[in-house]
Order: sequence, then C-alpha cells, then structure tokens
Amino acid sequence: MRMIRAVIRPDREDQVINALESAGIVSLTKMDVFGRGQQRGVQVGNTIYSELPKIMLTIVVEEAKLDAAVAAIQSGAKTGQHGDGKIFVSTVDAVYTVRTGQKMQE
Repeated sequence: MRMIRAVIRPDREDQVINALESAGIVSLTKMDVFGRGQQRGVQVGNTIYSELPKIMLTIVVEEAKLDAAVAAIQSGAKTGQHGDGKIFVSTVDAVYTVRTGQKMQE
C-alpha cells in the first residue's frame, strides 16, 4: 500500500476530491495547514505573506490505484501557477483497523 500526502490550494479542494471520487477513491483525511514553497510566500503591495493557507489530503491506496490517485490529484489541483502544491508518496508497512484491531491486507 502507498500513502499519498497532497498539499494543495484551498480553492482547488472540491475539484481534487471530485476527481478522486471519479477515480474510485473516496477515503481520505483532510487538514488545514500553512506553508510555503520556493516562492517563499506572496507579496501584496508592501505586505509579505510568508506562509499561505493550504489543504493537506492524506490518502492510503493499494499499489494498483496509485497512478490513478496521483493523476486525479494533479488534474484537480493544477492551475498552472506557482503554489499549486506538491504530492508526496511513501510506502505503508501496515494498516490496522482501530475498531476491530485487525491488520488490513493489501
């Protein structure tokens, strides 16, 4: 299994979630976060906003759905501007269901 952490613009949240649902991926965790990329924030007039609001989606998918999930996030999140976000993919060694204590199989 793989864990995807996607940091996206808040205004693209609905598009990303809809794209994931269209790809058959409905389970996710969402967090409001603040951060900045290489652009180091944004300047509006004389004011510099060094940390910008973002949404972090955490999704765990089977290996077979990884490419579809990444493509859905990219298609929903992309505006073509700096600050569209990042997608991080890592390996998941084990998943346990809290209610039953069962270890999930891939």
